[in-house]
Amino acid sequence: MKCISIDLDGTLLNSKHEITEASVKALNELSELGHSIILNTGRAFGDVIKLKAVQDMKVPIFCINGSVLYSKDRELLYEATIDITTYKELFSFLQELGVGILVYTNYGGFPSTLPPLHQKSKEELDTIFKEFNYGPILEQPDLKIYKLIALVHRDDQEKIAGVKSALEGKFDLSIASSFPNNVEITSSEAHKGKAILRYQEMLNLTFDEIIAFGDGGNDLGQFEVATTSVAMGNAPLFIQQQADVITRTNDEDGFAFAVRELLRLTRSEEEIIPL
Repeated sequence: MKCISIDLDGTLLNSKHEITEASVKALNELSELGHSIILNTGRAFGDVIKLKAVQDMKVPIFCINGSVLYSKDRELLYEATIDITTYKELFSFLQELGVGILVYTNYGGFPSTLPPLHQKSKEELDTIFKEFNYGPILEQPDLKIYKLIALVHRDDQEKIAGVKSALEGKFDLSIASSFPNNVEITSSEAHKGKAILRYQEMLNLTFDEIIAFGDGGNDLGQFEVATTSVAMGNAPLFIQQQADVITRTNDEDGFAFAVRELLRLTRSEEEIIPL
């Protein structure tokens, strides 16, 4: 049995945030062959199950970069959280850096999760972050903090390198980027690759191969544990350089194309690009 671990944004989803018919067909064929399909994303669970194609799928969903794992029956299997003391220190630190802050919790994302903000203007983002009162987050009973995202507008993404540099070695946490204009900060136990291995152990499974698909910095974790890592054609160069294979872009059905080639579900005259 092969494990097929698939990122969502920029990978399985096209630029319209859709799963195309070609990708759905490839997923169905993988399932029929008895392979284990995992959706392995930085998104919160609520943002994943809004997708109609996902609602029709019965597969495990790993959310928030491996912080929260759900079984194919939507049963909660595992959570990795940031303790409240660390959250307070980290939040203050990010405020001093002058970036927008998203807080992912068991009560949802504050002031939002990331997907609804993708098309916001710089002015809109500034207003959202300046006007939001973060204090009441800590008043929630049995609060669990899963992730903080340091976010800037796309026009200011050069600031992200400085944020990463400032965070380096300061907190015992996992740091990655799902997009060039953010830094995602989770528990050190939250990691897309660790999540695959944890799931395999929890369910007493043995994967003959792990094939990981991704396009962002937070996908390097799953590339580390993969037998074959596949970078999308739209991935930044440094991600492609870490992959075994580069496929087409997410707007060219790159996932479905790579599945056909790697698993020989159908024949194709075109080639994926080995590094």
